[in-house]
Amino acid sequence: MIFSMHSVFRIHDIKQINNTDRLYQVDLELTSDDDKQLRKVTERIREETKGEIGWRRLGQLLIKIGQLDKAEELFEFLLEQTNQENDQAAIYNGLGYIKSDQGKYKEASNFYDRVLDILQKQIPINYALLAIVSNNIGVLYQRQGDYSKSVSFYEKTCQILREIHSSNDPLLASTYNNIGTLHEHMGECTKAIEIHEQAYDIYKTFLPEYHPSLGNFYNNMASVYDKLGEHSKALLSYQKALEIKQKSLPENHSSLATAYNNIAKMYYNTGQYTEALSFFQIALDIYKKIPTENYPSLINCYNNIGEVYRSMGEYSQALSFHKKTLENRDKFLPPNHPDFAQSYNNIGLVRHNMGEYSEALYFQQKALKIREKALPPNHSDVAQSYNNIGSAYHSMGNYSEALKFHQKALEIREKALTPNHPDLANSYNNIGGVLDDQGKYSDALSFYNKALEIHRKTLPSNHCSFADSYNNIGEAYRSIEKYSEALEFHQKALEIREKNLRENHPDLAQSYNNIGLVYHKMRRNSEALRFHQRALEIREKTLTRNHPDLANSYNNIASVFDDLREYSKALLLYKKALEIYEKTLPSNHSSFAVSWNNIASVYYNIGNYSDALSSFECALGIWQRSLPAEHPYIQTARNNIELVKKTIIID
Repeated sequence: MIFSMHSVFRIHDIKQINNTDRLYQVDLELTSDDDKQLRKVTERIREETKGEIGWRRLGQLLIKIGQLDKAEELFEFLLEQTNQENDQAAIYNGLGYIKSDQGKYKEASNFYDRVLDILQKQIPINYALLAIVSNNIGVLYQRQGDYSKSVSFYEKTCQILREIHSSNDPLLASTYNNIGTLHEHMGECTKAIEIHEQAYDIYKTFLPEYHPSLGNFYNNMASVYDKLGEHSKALLSYQKALEIKQKSLPENHSSLATAYNNIAKMYYNTGQYTEALSFFQIALDIYKKIPTENYPSLINCYNNIGEVYRSMGEYSQALSFHKKTLENRDKFLPPNHPDFAQSYNNIGLVRHNMGEYSEALYFQQKALKIREKALPPNHSDVAQSYNNIGSAYHSMGNYSEALKFHQKALEIREKALTPNHPDLANSYNNIGGVLDDQGKYSDALSFYNKALEIHRKTLPSNHCSFADSYNNIGEAYRSIEKYSEALEFHQKALEIREKNLRENHPDLAQSYNNIGLVYHKMRRNSEALRFHQRALEIREKTLTRNHPDLANSYNNIASVFDDLREYSKALLLYKKALEIYEKTLPSNHSSFAVSWNNIASVYYNIGNYSDALSSFECALGIWQRSLPAEHPYIQTARNNIELVKKTIIID
């Protein structure tokens, strides 16, 4: 079959002819000269590559379809063929754009400097190219986390375009998009939406329905909705972006990978971890096929997969992906870039989940140091760091410091977020947890209920955050001895977790453990022992040998044996728990006091009163250092000491 030059076909279908051979049938239809769709596409390609001539136009087209390595090769060849400064400036700009997209920011900056050097010597100045390079430099600074320099170059771009009467120029829309994203990064979400909509008003006047730039608009709007906690709106916008990009871009284009990545993030935010992991893997497969190995979005994808594994309770996998993310960022970003804070934050979270609280605190403090330098003081990421530092202090038993940092996080979130944002619920839950451990049970319950109310307004009823709230409320009811209500809430938490989590997830162990605690208080010891042993079985499979949660399980099982008067078993497990605490927790942690109190109880029951007295005194000393003076545990310890002393006198 012979085709004439410049023949254009529409592809209707592609079918594999034979499953074993790489042979396909492609159904084509020859387009005609008056084909409206073809004419529209051709006009758009001409419009987007206008200002370029010859081979440079091909280079810009290669950039548009994501073939950065081929575009770079072509531009380098063209650079060798010309000594005209106008041509060199355009080529340097193209090379700068490519290097910026590849994450090679220093090389990109060098190319853009060469463009500016040439333009400053020209009379008259090529204002169209100056606007393009100013926008590109703004993007470069934004990627490096230098937002003040970034916004100054974006404003310069807008000023140039207004002066040359280009109020509907595609570049102006693109610049608005970039400024909107910048405001989002700075936590100014309302301003971001306003500016993205200005970009859309320009786009819709000249772009076809499925143009990639419209996909970028929907993607950016979705990102802002996500920050505002409006997850359903965000998911719809991300899906619209994906639909546009699937129809307009090659299957291995980086923007398509970004669309999959963003939908995965939405599934992650709504607790659908299996679906999230699936979409992240699709994105990762595309990023890996892009010739530039260290593409920044690839690094972000590693980070996202790490977070999914952390939420699924697979901590070694999570730590592996977060370390890979940090190693790659270390190669390409300046030391105080905000993305480093994200890596330190996430490694800190994994360390916390693994029971390594001092390590967790170290990484969270590193994250906070960067964020306080790079971001406004009321930024949501600063609040996140305060929140996570508070959680580390809480787990280390330093309740006053924990409360201070959680309240700082809440203060920012109440100012910066909508009243029903999930991060507010997170703060209420965390403050409730500290108050609970301080013995302020009614205050704790009030905060837990505020968190639950937000979840009811914003999340599906089977979301894992409901389980967290039910678990916390159950613990508060157990503390105030309302055991039937406690059991009801813990069973609701367990039901959600059993539906959503893998069978050995640490959160399931938490539910089994807490139900065991309630049954023990209700004197249903056989059921208590069964649930505690289920919790221990999971923890022994999934946690490190010295994880504090393992010690909690040993303590709780020992407590049941104590009530069953199997004192030798109880003492062995209490000492096993104490041994773990000595390796992992600060010496004044409340869990130490619990262990000494429990050991003292066994010594008392077997008639070893001198050891009982010294152990009760150890417990009292720790509680006095770590808890408020009015905490009921302190009075309990005093009562126990008096009881032992009286028993010794009688004997």
